[in-house]
Amino acid sequence: MTDTLVAMQALPTTELTDWLLQSSIPTIRFKTHTDLLDQGEMVTADDRAAIIQEGPVPALLAEQLANGTWARETGYYSPKYTSTHWTLLLLAELAIDGQNPRFQQGVEYMLTTTAAEIERGLTQNPLHLACLWGNVLRYVLHGGRADTRVERLIDYAVQSVNRGPCQCRYNDNYACAWGTVRALWGLAATPPAQRTPNVNHAIDQGIAFLLDSYQLVKADYPTPDNGNVHMLWSKLSFPLFYQVDILFTLRVLAELDALDQPGAQPALQWLAARQQKNGRWRGSNPYRARTWRVLSDSEETDRWVSLYAASIQKQANK
Repeated sequence: MTDTLVAMQALPTTELTDWLLQSSIPTIRFKTHTDLLDQGEMVTADDRAAIIQEGPVPALLAEQLANGTWARETGYYSPKYTSTHWTLLLLAELAIDGQNPRFQQGVEYMLTTTAAEIERGLTQNPLHLACLWGNVLRYVLHGGRADTRVERLIDYAVQSVNRGPCQCRYNDNYACAWGTVRALWGLAATPPAQRTPNVNHAIDQGIAFLLDSYQLVKADYPTPDNGNVHMLWSKLSFPLFYQVDILFTLRVLAELDALDQPGAQPALQWLAARQQKNGRWRGSNPYRARTWRVLSDSEETDRWVSLYAASIQKQANK
């Protein structure tokens, strides 16, 4: 039954792709051409160039200060969600060229600023906040960085997943599904050919936790006193920051070629059931009032969510 439901919408419709290509956001147009239509550089060159010329990316870069940080912040983490850490995360999501000098400047600032925190986590072994460090790893690797500081970030993600996985003080030291997904998000950015046995083991452990030990759709992961599932889990949201939902988890699993696992099938069926008759999905932007206004348009939110949902379905049906 699951395979049948997912396969019914295996290929994106022309109606859906035409609507996506009407987006004012170059990244959506670019990803539609590449991820859904499998079109190469000759077709996508204009949209790739437009990413740095129009829309959210140049708007975010315009707020960057000379030292690589972002205006009006009180630290790289605050305020949520416009300070340096969150803005770099968004820029990576928006497919900025990882070698862009201003993006590189921000990445260097974060690597330098957080190096001591990473070392304390590894040597004193608290290993909390896997969501934070998985996100940092994600955009650092998007920037193509490779030095000992990056290796320590990878070590942090690996050790976090292998312990718990991703035990977190904000979850009463229980294993944390959000932290696990975000750590895998970071590790997924490592090129498969460059993944060490330790990285591959952590990826396998994280996937097993998410899909085998517990149930992705039910989100019956450990919480204090069997707490309620977070309200975001069953929404389709973009962007998310340290939070995770079913759609984001499927995005990570897709990058790790794990959509064919039995534990992923109920989630794929869940996603298919939320597709509307016009081929689209309805999205939400729960933090629109707290992040950059250039990402606040509701129709573009629907486009982001529809783009990722259709891409997941396409990969699941290969």
